[in-house]
Parts: sequence; C-alpha cells; structure tokens
Amino acid sequence: MKFYIANDHAGFNVKTDVIKILKDKNCEVIDIGTKSCERVDYPDFAHTLCEAVLKENESFGILICGSGIGMSMAANRHKGIRAALCHDAYTAKMARAHNDANILCFGERILGLGVIESIIDAWIDTPFEGGRHAERIKKIEI
Repeated sequence: MKFYIANDHAGFNVKTDVIKILKDKNCEVIDIGTKSCERVDYPDFAHTLCEAVLKENESFGILICGSGIGMSMAANRHKGIRAALCHDAYTAKMARAHNDANILCFGERILGLGVIESIIDAWIDTPFEGGRHAERIKKIEI
C-alpha cells in the first residue's frame, strides 16, 4: 500500500512514529510535510495531500493535526476524497469497509501511539465491502 502523509504543527511529533509503523508494515510512505513544529495552516497540507491521492488512484492519505477535525473538513472539500476522522480501530474499520475512505485523519492531541497503531492496522487490514455500500458512496458524490 502507498500512503501520502501530511500534518500541521500540532501533528508533527507523532508523524515520525506513524511513518515507522507504516514502513514496518511494508507500506510505501511519501511525507508531504510539515517538517517542524513551526506554526502552519493545516488546509494547505490537506489540499496538497488530497491532490496527490486523487492523482494516484490506489493510494491513501493520512492527515494529522491536533484534533483531526480541521484536516478532515479541509480534505472532504475535494470531490473524490472520503476522509474519515477515526478515534479507534472500529471507526477505522467501518470507514474502510462501509465508506471506502481513502484518507485517514486523526488528532495527535487526542490519541496515544498504541491507539494510532491499532487504527492503522484496522485501516490496512480492512477492504471496502462494496455492494450496497458502493451505491451509497455514489450518493456522496453530488
């Protein structure tokens, strides 16, 4: 699996750990930034990541900010992006299985590293179920 990853200043500290988790699972990771804790505007990084994911159909994205809310709101402005703010393995599993989410969002200030790893595991291990869920996904794209 290929992941693009981006963050703002409030998601910087955990990003290195997330990249290591992904690489340990044999995922390709492209770090879009930011590369420090210096204040930046999260929409800039969300938009850049979404453009990359949309260009590469089989890729996924991970967006990290303080709460995950801002990143998910910015990402979901893009047609074809289904960004899911996940707080545990169950929400990650459902985001993939029922919503075919292609962007995972979470907050560094909300989650510990163990929970983050369980979210990533669920995301990677869960395929989209299709069927009735595919029909619902079509209704999102208006």
